[in-house]
Amino acid sequence: MPHYCFDTDDGHLRHEDDEGFELPSIEAACIEALDALPDMPRNKLPDQDRRTYSVRVRDEDGRVIYSASLDLFGEWHIPHAVSP
Repeated sequence: MPHYCFDTDDGHLRHEDDEGFELPSIEAACIEALDALPDMPRNKLPDQDRRTYSVRVRDEDGRVIYSASLDLFGEWHIPHAVSP
């Protein structure tokens, strides 16, 4: 079964996956990458209103075979206090 690694970037921290895992196909790796993106902002509250989250899939030879990104954009519509 093919082995894939998933590198992530939240705009501040880049993580290069050195373990990865086996999946049945390249399509399954794509689905895993896309499934991971919405969880990234939930796992770490953004400290700003704009951030790009990305994931990159590498095959067992280290070649990048797929990448995807998610842009988070928040905008206040009322005045608000900023926490120190």
